[in-house]
Amino acid sequence: MSSELYFIYDSHCPWSYAATPLVVALTEAFPEMELHAWHCANYDGSNSVGFNTIKAVETESNVEFSQEYVRFADSPKNSVLCANLLTWLATKQSDKLLPVLQALQYAHFVEGNSLGKKIDFNELAEDLKLSIPNKVFKDELSKDALFALSDISELQEFMGTTAFPALLVVHNDNAVLLNHAEYLNDSERLITDIKKQLQE
Repeated sequence: MSSELYFIYDSHCPWSYAATPLVVALTEAFPEMELHAWHCANYDGSNSVGFNTIKAVETESNVEFSQEYVRFADSPKNSVLCANLLTWLATKQSDKLLPVLQALQYAHFVEGNSLGKKIDFNELAEDLKLSIPNKVFKDELSKDALFALSDISELQEFMGTTAFPALLVVHNDNAVLLNHAEYLNDSERLITDIKKQLQE
């Protein structure tokens, strides 16, 4: 009996930030569940998050945003380098993917780091003992990140939605798209509900 968790996210998306603790909780509760975490690279430097989105996430979840981050809510965001880094990690050191994603989210949403140029990653790479190749720091999506977008597109077609973040649990022949918003403050209930699903 195999089970898989698909997580479509963007490192610079506040809703993805709020959903990441749910993914962490699921991987801890179900270590045998295979994780596919795919960065959708929504923020390309031409779009912003917006103050209202941040306020909505604050209201519905337990995640923290610094004043430094909120102050630039309407400024364009660019998650291309993070997409390259996290896609590289997913293929080379998948066990580090979630810790690095959480560290990036903390740097971005709490410390106000834009994560838009190579120097923004120096401290993080040192702290997490990462030897990041230079190809990650190009100003365009890497080949691997583009392949991931192709996988995301196929999965979104299957799910019938392009909304993100998206969490899909697949167990044997059953696939359930989770309404993650229901669980943002209650990962224990999510774990209970997934246990039931895995027993079916």
